[in-house]
Amino acid sequence: MIDTIGTDIPEGEERLRLDVEDGLGTLTLCRPRKLNAWSWEATRQLGLFADRIRFDDSIRAVLLRAEGRAFCAGIDITAPGGAITGRSGAERTRGYYEGLRWAHERFSAFARLPQPVVAAVQGYCLGFGFELALMADVRIAADDAVFALPEAQLGLAVDAGGDLRIAREAGAGWAKLLALTGRRIDAVTAERLRLLQQVVPVEELDQASRALAAEIAANGPLAVQGIKRGIDAYTDAGMAGALDRVAMNAAITLTSEDSREGYGAKAAGRTAAFEGK
Repeated sequence: MIDTIGTDIPEGEERLRLDVEDGLGTLTLCRPRKLNAWSWEATRQLGLFADRIRFDDSIRAVLLRAEGRAFCAGIDITAPGGAITGRSGAERTRGYYEGLRWAHERFSAFARLPQPVVAAVQGYCLGFGFELALMADVRIAADDAVFALPEAQLGLAVDAGGDLRIAREAGAGWAKLLALTGRRIDAVTAERLRLLQQVVPVEELDQASRALAAEIAANGPLAVQGIKRGIDAYTDAGMAGALDRVAMNAAITLTSEDSREGYGAKAAGRTAAFEGK
């Protein structure tokens, strides 16, 4: 029997949906017409669902998936409240810094769930979409998946720790190459870099990811959760301090002239002329 978990999210404003069946919690990005683009509201909803999942003993494992042809195409720049205002550059920077720290708390609640998370990725997985997938414990992708951290091309720092997680999984050199260039990579390359554990044909993604999540859910929950905590304690050493630096770097670039130039150039289809200010 399927139980669709409700929240205080208004009808029609859902960014994510949680369904629970046979020990598996399926968390779905559900704005396919927007290519599941991310926003502050999506972050809030992710935190709500993370809190529900954490204390639901019937959920033994989580499947993170998305509707439509893209997993997540990055930040939704058209979302209401996307830009933080202020009376000065310093006030805006502080506002972004605190906003990003708030977002990191919600991301941490998701990444540190006691239940293992399996991500199923198809199509575009860009910017924050890539960072979200990297928060999962195991990642499976369709062979049409495309990954990138394009923030530097817009004059922005990576803001959710995706570059740090790439460094953890693939090494600092690859993290720097991908984050400093914004270069796109395909699923085969991502698997070679150990950012993915499996690549399957598009039509097999749902079945393969569900089978893996169900395999995990069938094991002893105390053992599974203990294994996850132990590995995370080792691999995430120093992550909290690094994420605080990420928040400040992102806040500074979000309020910079370079970011205005980057977005303007992208919208106009021209090459950005960054001045470092």
